[in-house]
Amino acid sequence: MASYLFYSYLAPVPPGLCDINSTINCDAVTKGPLAEFLGVPVSLVGLIGYITILYASIMRFKKLHLFMVSFGMVFCLRLTYLEIFAEKVFCPVCGACQLIMLILFIISLKLNAAHDRVTPRQ
Repeated sequence: MASYLFYSYLAPVPPGLCDINSTINCDAVTKGPLAEFLGVPVSLVGLIGYITILYASIMRFKKLHLFMVSFGMVFCLRLTYLEIFAEKVFCPVCGACQLIMLILFIISLKLNAAHDRVTPRQ
């Protein structure tokens, strides 16, 4: 999903798969004022974030994984707030990415809490 958003950002003419009306569409987010954060495409930040979370999961880097899902959750909350209240638009693909990040965040918290209960601190 983040790769679709990044493609939409780069494409001269966006694919328009989720452009339902003026308030429910992706173009307002991928081509509008929310498209970049500090000069970097938001969709690229998401794509790199998901790849890093996958890498941290495979390599079992628990701290990196927890950091990345926490950063991702805060980043998604910020983006959702700006979409809804500043731009008055909702991007369905962004919403799906944000839901996935929330699920990853909850799973990560539960796994880390379970790991802390099993592993005694020294």
